[in-house]
Amino acid sequence: MALVVVKFGGTSVGDVARIANAAAKVAAEVKRGNKIAVVVSAMSGVTDQLLGYCHQISSRPDRREQDAVVSSGEQVTAGLMAIALQSQGLQARSWQGWQVPLRTDAAHTKARIVTLETDGLRQRIEDGEVAVMAGFQGVTEDGSIATLGRGGSDTSAVALAAALKADRCDIYTDVDGIYTTDPRIVPAARKLHRVTSEEMLELASLGAKVLQTRSVEMAMRYRVPVQVLSTFDAAIGSDFPGTLMTDEDPTMEQQTVTGIAYSRHEAKLTLVGVEDHPGAAAAVFGPLAKAGISVGMIVQTASASEDDRTTDITFTVPRGEADHATHVLDEARASLRYGALRADKNVAKISIVGLGMRSHPGVAAMLFETLAARGINIQAIETSEISLGVLIAEEYTELALRALHTAYGLDAVESSREG
Repeated sequence: MALVVVKFGGTSVGDVARIANAAAKVAAEVKRGNKIAVVVSAMSGVTDQLLGYCHQISSRPDRREQDAVVSSGEQVTAGLMAIALQSQGLQARSWQGWQVPLRTDAAHTKARIVTLETDGLRQRIEDGEVAVMAGFQGVTEDGSIATLGRGGSDTSAVALAAALKADRCDIYTDVDGIYTTDPRIVPAARKLHRVTSEEMLELASLGAKVLQTRSVEMAMRYRVPVQVLSTFDAAIGSDFPGTLMTDEDPTMEQQTVTGIAYSRHEAKLTLVGVEDHPGAAAAVFGPLAKAGISVGMIVQTASASEDDRTTDITFTVPRGEADHATHVLDEARASLRYGALRADKNVAKISIVGLGMRSHPGVAAMLFETLAARGINIQAIETSEISLGVLIAEEYTELALRALHTAYGLDAVESSREG
């Protein structure tokens, strides 16, 4: 007997028929003798619809009230799921975030979890009831509903699994697992049956959208095994048909590169002719930090000036924040004393990820040689212990992905992590 938290995303509960299908999977798990807690997202499209209502009334709706509106989507799904489970002959009850309670800070629309008190819910599960928790939401210290941001139901599910000390957290979605890269772009991409949480964190943060980054961070911190699988396949989580994210396994280092992520949501900014002196970089990035703008890759190069007293600073920001960043730097121009500011939104980031990169030489050389052979120029580079990312012109995204996937042997490799 295992205690399993199962989470159903928006497409998995997109209508009443899909909710019934999800409930049947829960019933099958219970039939195998498992104790189950369920976390649900809003039905597909509902959150956007509710946000649309808010913005029809005000271009800048109060965030507390916006949270009160959009959190209702998950509340509806939780109630419907409980009814569907009852129709399967199970004992079931829905729980809203404030009823558990899942306590958060007061950062409305992007709140972070502070504590999760599960005594009441745990007792119901021990008594044989299926608990259905509304994801994406919690309650602040003053009793207000707060939401966890896009993809927050993943975080809710992993947090609940950690609090309950569950054996596993199954994330049901519209894909059947985690692939070596996007199979829509690279048909030869393969599903991984195992991936380490460290690799998954890199993949998620670098553009892979299967899991929310915060949920992966939480799974790592509390050592929660997480499986990603499809709601629309016949198998259930206990059959292990998807991709299981676990702690590092020594046998998993045999493959140098595990996967390739990409992001088309980057913009490149270059400050030309910045005075080169101690504190110059701090003067550039300080105002951006105060404005809440995240900076990614950073490259500082000697300027073409003859006196060598200036430098060029290139960096990336989320594409949606490029105009804001440009405005912030324009306002600070008098103090920064740069010559020009150039913005380029037609860029993409390609990142290779793998535990084996720690111990295998030549990974970077292969990346550079592969791109050079196809005439793809590298505009910026970033590295970590298990990842290497490059910025390229967006028009070469698909060509780069296919070429690198082949170069690193991901098209044909058979390993213990793949089926």
